[in-house]
Amino acid sequence: MLRAALEVFVAQGYHTAAMDDIADCAGVSKPVLYQHFPGKLDLYLALLDEGIAVLLDTLRTALESTHDNKQRVHGAVSAYFAFVDDPNGAYRLVFESDLTNEPAVRERVESADFACSLMLSRVIAEDTGLASGEAELLASGLLGMAQIAARRWLRATSHTPRQAAVDLIAGLGWRGIRGFPLSHPPTA
Repeated sequence: MLRAALEVFVAQGYHTAAMDDIADCAGVSKPVLYQHFPGKLDLYLALLDEGIAVLLDTLRTALESTHDNKQRVHGAVSAYFAFVDDPNGAYRLVFESDLTNEPAVRERVESADFACSLMLSRVIAEDTGLASGEAELLASGLLGMAQIAARRWLRATSHTPRQAAVDLIAGLGWRGIRGFPLSHPPTA
């Protein structure tokens, strides 16, 4: 049911999607759908939570996979490109929702944005000695660049291969962030 709902929400948007469409796509009756989800918003929020969890997990894995900051930047950018390139389209619920005026949706999206920035800002603050607010601003800039570039890449008519696009954007991000000196010597 969740896969069918995601397909319908991605194709039609929240406001146009109907529970009848979702039930039909899932091959269940509408009453069966309502047994699992009391309403359309509940179903949408479950999908939004699932998409956010995937993004956060992918980013966390990328940041924890190495202590090399150049590779961390590359991994963070790659996480966003992988998220938008997933054919199920969950990124549209997170980054392009037509329901951002709904407080529960806005809260989740803002919380996810903050969680992503916080993950990266902790690494930046630890490595540079910058104050947490400054590190959060840098992290938000890097991640915003990754998100916007990934979404633009997905819609491009002359398609650059994903790895080449990740390398380009990660290179741009690394050239900027490497200018902030390490506050301690790297370990071997």
